[in-house]
Amino acid sequence: MDLGTSNKLIRFVIAGRLNRDYILPISGPARIDVLGGNLPYAAMGLHLWGGTAGLLGRIDQDYPQEWFERLHSLGFDLAGIKVTNQPIDARRFMAHADLNTTHFQNPVQHFADRGLSYPTELLGYRSNIKNHCSRTDPLPQSIQISDIPEAYLDAGAVHICPIDYLSHLMLPSIFRQGQVSIITLSSTPGYMDPSFWEEIPGLLSEITAFITTEGEIRNLFSGRQTDLWEMAKILGSFGPEYVIIHTPSFGYYLYDREGNKRWTVPDYQSKRVDPTGTGDAFAGGFLAGYRELYDPLEAAVMGSIAASIVAEGSGVYYAADTMPELIRARQAALKELVREI
Repeated sequence: MDLGTSNKLIRFVIAGRLNRDYILPISGPARIDVLGGNLPYAAMGLHLWGGTAGLLGRIDQDYPQEWFERLHSLGFDLAGIKVTNQPIDARRFMAHADLNTTHFQNPVQHFADRGLSYPTELLGYRSNIKNHCSRTDPLPQSIQISDIPEAYLDAGAVHICPIDYLSHLMLPSIFRQGQVSIITLSSTPGYMDPSFWEEIPGLLSEITAFITTEGEIRNLFSGRQTDLWEMAKILGSFGPEYVIIHTPSFGYYLYDREGNKRWTVPDYQSKRVDPTGTGDAFAGGFLAGYRELYDPLEAAVMGSIAASIVAEGSGVYYAADTMPELIRARQAALKELVREI
């Protein structure tokens, strides 16, 4: 299909990775070689709240472009999907044991444990989930300045999914030179490491909201700090107005630097089938909410609802047809559970 621009006004942009996913959910059938990656899941989080976006990412010539047809029909602009001649190993394997336990290694063993035939497409697979982020050498998936359509620079809000250090260093500055006033960024595991401590202030200096996980932020602060709120305060001092930390036990910690406020926003409790992409869906929902309302707390509630809906089924498009009434009902219920600390 044509990945060209639709020549319409771009209000949102989402930058991230596109994968070919091999998922063993908590329950339900395995999903073998399907559309995946943080980019389309963040797009679904935005879509649940009525938003569409220009999508920015890289694929090689072997990536099935027909997988984008539904995204295109939902109104997403695909001009930022760069098809490169450079080979990209886009395979991504995940085996979810429960909500808080996901295995990224040893796919042969996990398929065998579930009595499933091993996909030949995964032969030779090695997870790159914790690849070292280079300070100098881009990855095949790294976004280049030339990848960004000019119309995307006029967007009002941008979310940057986990990609790599160089992409995260470059993209905020490029978008700030345009008309973009809101930039949210989700941490990449590779640089959430003590060895990158000196680089973190530069990464966060132009960010509106920084979204991370308890595991990643604890790894970054190893030997420096143990209190999550203090960690959020320190990161906020580098530039972000808001720092959001997802914890397995208490949901989302939301720190507001300018107001010096702290809230907890629970995970919406629902039947979870497949946690793949829930963090990305949260980010998409948060972006939609903050751009519309400029209220970080309301935006975090919207993000948590988006994450809960995505987790109730398996696959990028599971949540696409969710009834607006269900979304609003969950929003009202969850707002009652928010707590200021």
